[in-house]
Amino acid sequence: MSYIPHTESDRLKMLEQIGLETVEELFQDIPESCRYPELNIPDGLPEMVVKKRLKDLSDRNQSSDDALWFLGGGLYRHFVPSVVDAVLSRGEFFTAYTPYQPEVSQGTLQALFEFQTMIAELYGMEVVNASHYDGAAAMAEAALMALRCKSGRKEIVLDEGIHPEYIEVMETYLAGSDALMRKGRPDDNSACFITANPAFTGEIRDLKALAEECHGVGALFIVHADPLACGLLESPGVCGADIVTGEGQPLGIPMSYGGPSLGLFATTKKLIRKMPGRVVGRTMDAGGRAGCVLTFSAREQHIRREKATSNICSNQGLMALAAAVYMAAMGKQGIRETARLIYDKTAYASLTLGQLEGFSVDQGSSCFREFILSCPSPAADIADALQKKGIFPGLALSRFEASEYRSAYRENDLLVCVTEMNSKDEIDRLAKALTAAAKGNM
Repeated sequence: MSYIPHTESDRLKMLEQIGLETVEELFQDIPESCRYPELNIPDGLPEMVVKKRLKDLSDRNQSSDDALWFLGGGLYRHFVPSVVDAVLSRGEFFTAYTPYQPEVSQGTLQALFEFQTMIAELYGMEVVNASHYDGAAAMAEAALMALRCKSGRKEIVLDEGIHPEYIEVMETYLAGSDALMRKGRPDDNSACFITANPAFTGEIRDLKALAEECHGVGALFIVHADPLACGLLESPGVCGADIVTGEGQPLGIPMSYGGPSLGLFATTKKLIRKMPGRVVGRTMDAGGRAGCVLTFSAREQHIRREKATSNICSNQGLMALAAAVYMAAMGKQGIRETARLIYDKTAYASLTLGQLEGFSVDQGSSCFREFILSCPSPAADIADALQKKGIFPGLALSRFEASEYRSAYRENDLLVCVTEMNSKDEIDRLAKALTAAAKGNM
């Protein structure tokens, strides 16, 4: 049974509207050799043989579990308890889309309610919505919310240390508006100041000082906070944040070749009516029974389009459920211990690698999960050499060009990522590999 309602006539009309003649033209950005790969599987083979053939093909991929893995830069290799997939694979969750019919989706709504509650505790905030596509989208939505809250102010001020690709997403969101983005410090024209904790390069920020500076000029203080780091560090809410966003991928979601991920978004009760997305609330029915309902969902389907605060039509419900199961399984103590492991291993790695001949690490500030290792030669060359040996030492920051919102990284800067999955032995092996690569012995 086909679930595709469009006729050939419909397709031709849509193609004509966007100036194309064939559907294939939609995929012209994908190299032609990669569009329809030939699996070379003869007809009529037994299932057992076909599965063996497919497994042989998949084994040609290199998994992070098969390598010495210190690559981060936005998506991270963390431990995912088996219970996460066990719950996600239940049909009532796995096949659901979004709770458009909340009265018959109480399980999904309750899961989102639990997700919101636990994220609120981690962030120290009063209100959390039912998620966004990813961390970059959440940050961009926070900037739009600040413009709505601060009528007459058009400036979005960015701190150093925001992920360069997040800035590109924000530029896309703000294109066509009269908002102005700049880096620097907030002033009387600023609607908000956005920082990241930890920064893209791992440094831990003094959030209280930044909050005081923002509120002193009447700007909203937006923090893009790592949820695992909040298990160890003082929460952004306690430090004075007005809006907190984050990337939820570290909470039980595998890297999966770059997605899907999960955008986190929290704010205060005072600002709840300006918040994008939707909130799941808890109430009582006429019979006194507890139930969950969608509320504060100012979406274009519910109100006039021009009044909508968000056009997000999917709330990444399954990924939010994964995060909820992860947080429930780990518990407050488990998340704190995981964060502590990451912090301690990062400190050990930065100290060990920074003492290698020709390498250095700026030990001036504490880091969480990542730090910049200055190499004796271009970091991309060292990374390329090691990757051929199954060692992924980190992300060469030369891939990010300087912009008006961010200073340039040095060619020799390597962003090394350490999680709870990296053992002391692995860090020591990385040190030996880097030493050999620097001497050209790989």
